[in-house]
Amino acid sequence: MTEKQVWFVTGASRGMGVEIVKAALAAGHAVLATGRDPQAVSRAVGAADDLLVAKLDVTRPEDAEAAMTSAVERFGRIDVLVNNAGNFYAGFFEEIPSEDFRSQVETNLFGPINVTRAALPAMRARRAGLVVTMSSIAGISGQPFVSAYAASKFGLEGWMESLAPEVAPFGIRTMLVEPGFFRTELLTEESTKYPAPSIEDYAETTRATVTAWKAMNGQQGGDPAKLAKALVQLASGAEPPTRWPAGADAVEALEQKARLLLAQSTAHWELSTSLGREDK
Repeated sequence: MTEKQVWFVTGASRGMGVEIVKAALAAGHAVLATGRDPQAVSRAVGAADDLLVAKLDVTRPEDAEAAMTSAVERFGRIDVLVNNAGNFYAGFFEEIPSEDFRSQVETNLFGPINVTRAALPAMRARRAGLVVTMSSIAGISGQPFVSAYAASKFGLEGWMESLAPEVAPFGIRTMLVEPGFFRTELLTEESTKYPAPSIEDYAETTRATVTAWKAMNGQQGGDPAKLAKALVQLASGAEPPTRWPAGADAVEALEQKARLLLAQSTAHWELSTSLGREDK
């Protein structure tokens, strides 16, 4: 497929969202670029004839409805929705305040849910559309210091896997994108909230991890512009993948998880399979 598409991109004021908007425009598509601060979005993505900027806080369903209405009024439809907006609450589970843990899930899980709920009626009416959701390798494998973030991304994975067969009869496809480490702005002060060391048992490791991660910002191996261009290529194809690991480290993470699950599934095979009703 090479025809012009209409893209709707959340979190387009910085990082990966900016690159996705630019890549879609460069490919000849129309784009509605959204963010909590429309002026920041405009500064980040520039100006183009086929570009519309709208305010969208993904945690506000009314914002999602309004932005979706603006897109349909301007372009007539939405072909590709990219759920990209998100943030990062780092820290060991015991040191993350409960309100921060809830806020993480509210933004990273319920945010995409709000926007997708607003987009599906128009897609279903046209019997066409693609919902792309930016997950993470943290949605495949948990690790220390990312319990809130991983919980939100694991939630995305389960929701999207379940949504896919629900909307497939209406010509709507879904794609999960699991990036590895890319030079986005996720680890900046605007996107990441670090905990203050509050429990002595974790304090030394917390301080060391925060220092290391701040130093990592801008040094990650992945090129976000290349990811964005590849995403546009995949989304414009006849058969977009339902899951796409982005980056060699993401491929390795999925392969390691697959091997681990296989090993765990067979580790106690006789006991696991003995729990049915006895034959009489």
